[in-house]
Amino acid sequence: MIEGFKEKRVTIGSASWSVHTAGQGPAVLLLHGYPQTHYIWRFLAPELAREFSVVVPDVRGYGASDAPTPLPDSSNYSKRTLAAECAALMSKLGHQRFAVVGHDRGGRIAYRMAFDHRARVSRLITLDIIPTGANWEAANPGFAVGSFHWGFLAQPAPFPERMIGHDPDFFLRHLVKKWTGIESRMTEDALEQYCAAFRRPEVIAASCADYRAGATIDNDLDRVDVAAGHSIECPLLAFLSNAWSDRKRVAADPLEIWRRYVRDVRVVHTQCGHFIPEEAPQDVIEPMRAFLRG
Repeated sequence: MIEGFKEKRVTIGSASWSVHTAGQGPAVLLLHGYPQTHYIWRFLAPELAREFSVVVPDVRGYGASDAPTPLPDSSNYSKRTLAAECAALMSKLGHQRFAVVGHDRGGRIAYRMAFDHRARVSRLITLDIIPTGANWEAANPGFAVGSFHWGFLAQPAPFPERMIGHDPDFFLRHLVKKWTGIESRMTEDALEQYCAAFRRPEVIAASCADYRAGATIDNDLDRVDVAAGHSIECPLLAFLSNAWSDRKRVAADPLEIWRRYVRDVRVVHTQCGHFIPEEAPQDVIEPMRAFLRG
């Protein structure tokens, strides 16, 4: 639980979501990434709740939210489907227009929301991503090694599920350590929370479906939008970790990539690893607040 937040269950479709809320003011939705839960926002969410109505769910398939069985084509874990469900969640909570902040996979849901629900998303913040289609297109050897899980998790079931399920704690802790730049900022209580959720076989299956959709449906949707000249209309603030500034992940310039998707974009490089909300909250909170104020 994040300090000062209240947990509730909200049913979207046939799935029950675990959602944490606090604050008053313009609405802000915070979406976590893989392989974590809402708890990644424990430092930033209370600060934002000082002047915003903050909504922090465990995304369906992760944490304490339901993780329905993936469909054969993984379409129920595509970012279009999850973006629609997040929009429905905000409607149920009484928020018709809101800003979205997403880290990692949550960032991919967030920018798909800005494409598909443009009348509802006022501002967009992403942390440590470029669009999925661009990531596959610009991948280099550094991506293949450092982000090997993109291809591994997208392998047909049940191969990755069985491999991970043999020792889920080892797999999660290995990835988190590999991607963390400031190890002292990744606390044991957080790791245990992430491991506890990740031990559920249905969460492992859902997270694999998330990446299978990323390699197929999400990739295709991005390419269609770019080819058609579609743009995200709301402003974007994109935070990127050290892995992007030294070109370890892709050879292309992330700012130029984002400009293919968004008309109004600003990129900020942070001096930390992948887990920006946990490793460098003090560096991003003020630019984040200023951007959300508009």
